[in-house]
Amino acid sequence: MEDADDAESPSDDAAPTTNGHANGITKGTSNGTANGTSNGSVNGTANGVAQRNGATYSYQQTKSLDTVPESEIAAFLEKQEVRIIDPSNSNLRPVIQFSQLPSSTLLSKKPFASFTSPTPIQSASWPFALSGRDVIGIAETGSGKTLAFSVPCVEALASSAKPKSSKNGRTAHARAVIVSPTRELAMQTHAAISSLAQLVGLSAVCLYGGASKDDQRALLRKNSGADIIVATPGRLKDFLSEGAVSLESVMFAVLDEADRMLDKGFEDDIKLILGSCPPREKRQTLMFTATWPNSVRVLAESFMVDPVKVTIGNRTRAGDEDGEGNGTVELQANSRIEQKVEVVDPRGKEQRLLELLREAQKGSAKNDRILVFCLYKKEAVRVEQFLDRRGIRVASIHGDLPQEKRTRALEAFKAGTTSVLVATDVAARGLDIPEVKLVINVTFPLTIEDYVHRIGRTGRAGKLGKAITLFTEHDKSHSGSLVNILRAANQPVPDELLKFGTTVKKKGHDSYGAFFKDVDMSKKGTKITFD
Repeated sequence: MEDADDAESPSDDAAPTTNGHANGITKGTSNGTANGTSNGSVNGTANGVAQRNGATYSYQQTKSLDTVPESEIAAFLEKQEVRIIDPSNSNLRPVIQFSQLPSSTLLSKKPFASFTSPTPIQSASWPFALSGRDVIGIAETGSGKTLAFSVPCVEALASSAKPKSSKNGRTAHARAVIVSPTRELAMQTHAAISSLAQLVGLSAVCLYGGASKDDQRALLRKNSGADIIVATPGRLKDFLSEGAVSLESVMFAVLDEADRMLDKGFEDDIKLILGSCPPREKRQTLMFTATWPNSVRVLAESFMVDPVKVTIGNRTRAGDEDGEGNGTVELQANSRIEQKVEVVDPRGKEQRLLELLREAQKGSAKNDRILVFCLYKKEAVRVEQFLDRRGIRVASIHGDLPQEKRTRALEAFKAGTTSVLVATDVAARGLDIPEVKLVINVTFPLTIEDYVHRIGRTGRAGKLGKAITLFTEHDKSHSGSLVNILRAANQPVPDELLKFGTTVKKKGHDSYGAFFKDVDMSKKGTKITFD
């Protein structure tokens, strides 16, 4: 049997929610100040100026934002389904327009010239992150999370003095670290944050596996320590262990795609990386993700101080809230994506794929970008060769492909040189591939979470998208979960799919199977005394 690709398994979907006020903001119990600072983590004053680990945070709501009617703010939060849980009761308003951000050296360079307005996750999280607060952001893929953490990161570093250079020229002392689960996502994040960092004289370096360590060491030395390091966990651990990188001066830490970063495989890695940074009280920590499982939430919050939780989207079932926004989250697909499921004979999948591609790329749509997902690496190679022999401009990315070829394939797809990209789940999370018109699942993924993240490659940034899934009898164990996803998004459910049943298979543990129960170990047991 073929091995599944090297991408990590996704986790259950969960997120904090609120039964809060009409404006979508739930107040906590901590004693904070009106400027969004928390006494437990940031020493704030009434004028909006705070100090944290050498950085000065002077976020103040602008007059243009202050004058926006409360009804307009409430309407924005309701329409965008924004929920904010703030332990410090700071009531910071979302930044609806870029012009409502306070002036700074970075913003004076007009970094948002190519955008019309902030995305909801940016609007809601920026005021808190720019105030020095720890932030947990939960939003669908393609929602602008990268810019949501990149702007406050660059602002924090630009407002603080660089530490004195170490006498040891072999060690790079980073001031910000951003950890990503995959090479492609790390490279994409590096490109985005570098464009901002360069505007204020900061440097950024990307460290990831599959590329030369010597070349990356040279980049670290060339950049005199690199203000910002974007890295995958394995490569960063290597550089930490050999003393090439030090995180002792980190004042800003980000876990991107945090659910995967903290899930089973990366838990120890993240503990080591964050343990190499200053204590949580002396750094600012942000986590942005599409899902937030209960088991990860407890661990994640141990890394943070009074985090503000920002959730975008109606992701919680009614009645599941516990009063603190910790609800059980129901996995949902992007409502802007038209989903279609075709039940087919397993032997006819490739021919049906060819028909779908030719139909989708007729006439003026001949150059439309289409992303084709396979489950196995060998399957991806086979499908790519099948399409190439039939005249389709196609490339592929999968775990066996060298990094250089993966990068070239992605760039060709983004540039339109190839219009069809065949991928395994290595590309299903985090990657920002613009203008993907259609996603086709040739083989159903291992989990329903991966299905949602696969189709999330289209319909990004507020645009419409389409996803077609070829479903076979081999996938029938997923039929119940898929039916739930389709119904929740008001998508048609074919009768052929219903014939496989609507029972949702209980989620098991890798080691303990269906007998595993996810227990919150942070809760203390009840002491019972017997007479």
